[in-house]
Amino acid sequence: MTPTMPADHRELISDLSGIVNDHPSTDPEVTLTVLARDAAEALDRVGTPEGLRERTGYTVLLHATCWYVAARVFSKSLSASYTKALDGFRATLDPASCSCPDGSHPTDLDSEYTVEAGVGLLTEAGRAAFAEDYDIDDEELAAYDCDGFLADLADRATASIREAYGRNFGGIDVSHLDAQFLRDGGGIDVVAVQEAIRRTWEDNTGPVALWSARRWLSGQVRDEERLGVFLSMWMGIAQSYGGLPPSYARDLTAAMDTIDLDVTCDHPRHPWHTADATVESRYRAVLHLYAPDDHPNTPVPADLASRDLWECPFQYAELARSAKTDLEGWRVMRGGDEEDWEA
Repeated sequence: MTPTMPADHRELISDLSGIVNDHPSTDPEVTLTVLARDAAEALDRVGTPEGLRERTGYTVLLHATCWYVAARVFSKSLSASYTKALDGFRATLDPASCSCPDGSHPTDLDSEYTVEAGVGLLTEAGRAAFAEDYDIDDEELAAYDCDGFLADLADRATASIREAYGRNFGGIDVSHLDAQFLRDGGGIDVVAVQEAIRRTWEDNTGPVALWSARRWLSGQVRDEERLGVFLSMWMGIAQSYGGLPPSYARDLTAAMDTIDLDVTCDHPRHPWHTADATVESRYRAVLHLYAPDDHPNTPVPADLASRDLWECPFQYAELARSAKTDLEGWRVMRGGDEEDWEA
């Protein structure tokens, strides 16, 4: 008879495969919270054959999904749940007991395959189905249960979660950007800031926006720099399409909270809204403001290019509102409790 996996485990494979492929069909935070909870409950059964199978399966699954917890879900409680379960399993493993031949531990652990392996390894029926599907012999299957193999997975997953915890919730040091963005007299080189934030391929949008926010909050912004620093913050938020973690969002939110939203004006249009909503167009608009001789081309029409229009408090308010909407969207999109996003 062809071995079959329990129906709920087939559903789990589907749910986790969507998550590790970055196309979840369920709420990832809920699904991964349940996974971590079930893994923690299995710790009580490690002394039984069932519990040993579960230790293998859950360690593999926590390893397969830890990158998503680290990079996509900004939840302190979920990170803590993963760390607790991984530490619990790790405490029961003795890597020195490994007697496997060199090179016999599983290595082809792409995320979707590892999800199938992990779920399959949870039960006898699942193991049989997994072995048949992938033509795995008994020796290869036994390597998944090796203490040395599992300890290595647990160690790597735990290190990834702990490193990400600091990056997502701790203090981010962007002081090294002072050397790039501050002139000798202490003024801000807005053109240099814009050159940096434009290089999105360097994954520097968040750090540049955070540097701008902290400079803004420090009060060390001259009147003529204020607009450039504000637009750099705004661009950093608008161009972080996947959302930045709380370690960035806290200061960005605080900076936007300094803008007075209760203002009006009689202007029919403002300069920023005439620039196309692209990185290049916004970049050209700001560079023309701060270095018009070097950057004569601007997407802003001449009749809207006056500094008074640029500095209109209503434009600041409009942009601050849109930025705050984006910031709130990050919290909804990336999960976590409200206090996870607060200072």
